[in-house]
Amino acid sequence: MPRPTLKTFKQKALKRPAVKKNYDELAPAYELRRKLVSLRHHSGLTQEEVAKKLHTKKSNISRLESVNSAISPKLSTISDYAEAIGYDVKIEFVPKKTGCSKR
Repeated sequence: MPRPTLKTFKQKALKRPAVKKNYDELAPAYELRRKLVSLRHHSGLTQEEVAKKLHTKKSNISRLESVNSAISPKLSTISDYAEAIGYDVKIEFVPKKTGCSKR
């Protein structure tokens, strides 16, 4: 029997309500970290260079960008990081896909 691909495994796992709920809850954190890395690469900077601009250690930048980090960065940290790589932060709120009661 062939081994399932990651894509098939993910599709099957996300059919389970508890897995889907956890996946959806973690999605913004993963998206943020992917975006940080992508923007840093687009800026042509290494983690070491960003760390130097922020007067910190490379390990702190690595932790900030890591999807496995249990730490949620403060908005001020994200703002400082964005400034160091030549970006501004824009926060956007979007309605939930499922119905939310209005007050």
